[in-house]
Order: sequence, then C-alpha cells, then structure tokens
Amino acid sequence: MPPLIEVRNLRVYFPVKRGLFSKPLYVKAVDGVSISIGKGEVLTLVGESGCGKTTLGKAIVGLVRPTDGEILYKGKNILKLKGRDFLEYRRNVQIVHQDPYASLNPTKTVFQILSAPLKRWGIARTRDEIVERICKLLQLVGLTPPEDFLNKYPHQLSGGQRQRVVIARAVSVNPELIVADEPITMIDVSLRLGILNLMLDLREKLGTAYVFITHDFGAARYFSARGGGRIAVMYLGKIVEVGSAEDVIRDPQHPYTKVLLSAVPVPDPEESRKRKVIQLKSLDIPSPINPPPGCRFHTRCPFAMSICEKEEPPMVEVKPGHWAACWLYAKR
Repeated sequence: MPPLIEVRNLRVYFPVKRGLFSKPLYVKAVDGVSISIGKGEVLTLVGESGCGKTTLGKAIVGLVRPTDGEILYKGKNILKLKGRDFLEYRRNVQIVHQDPYASLNPTKTVFQILSAPLKRWGIARTRDEIVERICKLLQLVGLTPPEDFLNKYPHQLSGGQRQRVVIARAVSVNPELIVADEPITMIDVSLRLGILNLMLDLREKLGTAYVFITHDFGAARYFSARGGGRIAVMYLGKIVEVGSAEDVIRDPQHPYTKVLLSAVPVPDPEESRKRKVIQLKSLDIPSPINPPPGCRFHTRCPFAMSICEKEEPPMVEVKPGHWAACWLYAKR
C-alpha cells in the first residue's frame, strides 16, 4: 500500500527579476527533496528561517507548483489529477497557516468562515445542520460555549482563539493530512502548549496525519515524540537528517543538527555551564540563489573535509530508521 503522500526529488525554484539581457537567476527554495508521510503519521520539518520548509509544505498542499519532481497522493501524481480525483486531494490535504490574523477574512463572522467549506463539500446542507456542525467543531477545538463565537468577527478574538478557528476550518472537511506551518509562532507563549495538545488530541480522535513545520526544536520534540512521529531537518533546500524524534534529539548525526541542538537554551544553569556549544566555521548563511557545491553545509561545518567541497553526500542509514546526508558516514 503506497504512503499517503510521497515526495520524490522535488525542486521548487523561484525566478529572480533582473535586467532584460541578464542571465536568469533562481532562488532554489527546495532542491531535490524526497520524503514520505504515512496515513496518520506525524512528520516534523525543522530548520532555520529560509531553509525551504514552508515552501515544501505549500507544495504538498498544492499552493506552490513544483519546478521538477513529483508529489504523489496515494500513488497518484497531484499535478496530473483531474476531476473527482483532484477534488478528493484538495479536500483531504489542508493547511494551517502561520499567521491567524492574516488567514481569516476580517469581513466574515466565525459562522460564515466555517460554513463555507461545509456548503462547498456538501457536508451539511440545511441551516440547522450547518449550525449544529459548526457548534460541534467549536467545541472540538475548545471554543465553548460555541454560541458565544458564532457571530464574532476575527478582530474580536484573541490570537489563540483565531488559531483554533483556523484549525476548526481545516478539520471541518475531515482531511487525511494537515500541513501546520509554524502554527504557534504568532501565539502568546502561554497558549502554545494548548494549541499543540489540541492538534495532537484531534489526531487521536480523527486519525489525521500532520506535517508540522517549525524552527523550534522544543516544539518539534514535544509534537513528534507525543505523536510517535519523525523529525526531518532541512538546510538550504535539502533534507540533511531524518529519524524518530528521540533519535534526532538525543543522538543527532548530522553536524548541522548538532549545531542547532547545541544552541537550544537549557533552563538548568548547572547543565548549561557544562554544555559545549559547537562553534561554526562561519556565521554567514550561503545564498539560496548560489548555494555552495558539494555539501551545502561545508562552508560552516567544523567537521568539513575536502570531499565535502566537491561532492554532495548521499543519504545514509546511520542506524535503523535514522538517516543522515554526511560524508562522515557515507562510503567514499
């Protein structure tokens, strides 16, 4: 049985506007990524801002058209889907955007926002059915009593409440996969854990798979570990390490992952003093327009060798279920 979503050698390039007679340049946001997501699975994408994780998520949802490669939904290329198959894909793959302030129409009430997908997909037809369904959705995402929220506009809600409405809209059509793009970044710190728990509870109740996108390793560990999922680390458009949450956090293999984890603050002062922060060769991040040859991390990697500057490392299974793209483990 094929995975729910399979990404094969995906590339997404964005053209850079230049002079009429200049050679065209491209931002290589996603450059040769292959990954799969099983039914009900949690996959967390972690990386610095600008590494391509959001672009990858939007490509999976169908909001960005790939330059090359394939995205397969239940074994079918989404770029070739037509008619009923395309509608099935559009309904079953939803997205939760990073900014709940921008992802809700400010001129629509909560009732109007949530009723639109119900009407579009014929989930509820009469007004009574729609009201009943929306009340259940609001209760599901913790907005109670639901009657207090039906006629409110987005500006009358807090950031956490808005994000819960966005999540309710995503789950209203019973999707098989939700791409959650930095869903807690724009929310007050005190509310973030509640949103994460909400999404995980919905996964247990509805069996929804998640692609959880974040730059926060703490959130990545919590979400993936509780969901029993995997973490994929991205750098400059490529995935450099993939494994279970505990394996990647406790025993990182790729130097980039080790650097990221060494920079995560530790609340215990004694433990913090003992930790050894890995020093980078350079603090400058290479341009995605002209990425370095070979391993893209070699210009900053403290363990870089001569081969790293010339050849791109293959993805190697360092231990069962734990993969890393690094010449420290690959056969030369």
